[in-house]
Amino acid sequence: MLSRRAVLAASLLPFAGTLRAEPLVTEDGLLTQDWFLHSLLELSDDLAAATAAGKRFAIMWELRGCPYCRETHVKNFGDPAIAEFVRTRFDVLQLNVTGQREVVDFDGAKLTEKALAEKYGVRYTPTFQFFPQSAEGLAGKKPREREVARAQGYLEPPQFLALFRFVADKAYETGPLREYLRTQGL
Repeated sequence: MLSRRAVLAASLLPFAGTLRAEPLVTEDGLLTQDWFLHSLLELSDDLAAATAAGKRFAIMWELRGCPYCRETHVKNFGDPAIAEFVRTRFDVLQLNVTGQREVVDFDGAKLTEKALAEKYGVRYTPTFQFFPQSAEGLAGKKPREREVARAQGYLEPPQFLALFRFVADKAYETGPLREYLRTQGL
């Protein structure tokens, strides 16, 4: 018997591995990438699937009409090198800070996107949250303590790519993002 996630993934196979130059628009008016994670919105399952695929799990929080979110999609993800780096190393789940879809958090709580954003203290868009490679023990931690890294607001392409390298290389284990950026000359 196939899991719900496997059925969803199989339905998306015709689109796998493609990179579009232009972002798409979701039903709720957000720009999106066709390679973003198509999820059943169960965070523990999404994290486990990312890890099983050899990737890291990230959430991108957005808001309809956000000019910095648009800039992230057009300028940052519009750079083929950045898009390829992120697409091949991360499963990125896009959430809407005012959204009403139901999400199951790592602790099993079922919340709307908006309530989840409030729970995690997401107030700016875009915000990127990055999580460890296992959900083990996350349920018992405070929401912000579940993250291994977070970036709020727009980052220019060099800093944006460095943010994803910071997580991919697990540099958060040796110091904060600001220090990492400094060592990268950014």
